[in-house]
Amino acid sequence: MSVHSDVVRDTLRKVVPRSVSGDMRRHRRLPIEIDGRFMGADRTEHACKSKDISVGGARLVTRGTANVGDRIVVYFEHLGGFDGTVSRTLPDGFAVQFKVTEHKKEKLAAQIMWLANREAYPDELGRAHERTGTGGRRTTLQLDEGIVIDVELLDLSASGASAGTAARPAIGELVQIGKIKAIVRRHHDTGVGLQFISLQTQDALRSNFP
Repeated sequence: MSVHSDVVRDTLRKVVPRSVSGDMRRHRRLPIEIDGRFMGADRTEHACKSKDISVGGARLVTRGTANVGDRIVVYFEHLGGFDGTVSRTLPDGFAVQFKVTEHKKEKLAAQIMWLANREAYPDELGRAHERTGTGGRRTTLQLDEGIVIDVELLDLSASGASAGTAARPAIGELVQIGKIKAIVRRHHDTGVGLQFISLQTQDALRSNFP
């Protein structure tokens, strides 16, 4: 295990404790800032930024105005769009309660966890995990719709993988490669680049990709 991996893992323990998945199911919000836009009840659009977010809602900072009970549509970078209702107003914005299905809550919880993990360490540490070739071994990729396809594992690291496939799941989509949940980060000529929801140990990688 590298020094970088130890630093990242220790930092994640402080920022995202083990109880966070249960807390998110109870709609505990995490302090994550994400740029976005919202369309108000009057159909006008305004820039906004989340100050905290959960699967149940978010607190938005914006110059736009809204009233309690207003139905709005808010779009966040990395997360996509959500229907919601304004639950309370604040001096610098308002809080919104999302209207999401149970399936979308599970996907959103994983995406929020990825964002929390990403914020827990600087970009240079995220790039420190060198990817190694895997000899073209085969594995499976489960898409958001529950479809499972065979793919070629092109390379692998503690933080992500590249899969050879003709499929092109959407950027930001939650998928599962082997038994590891990941977010689609990019498309390339021969497949997709994936970033794991959480950092993987060498033992976990060997177990999932023997």
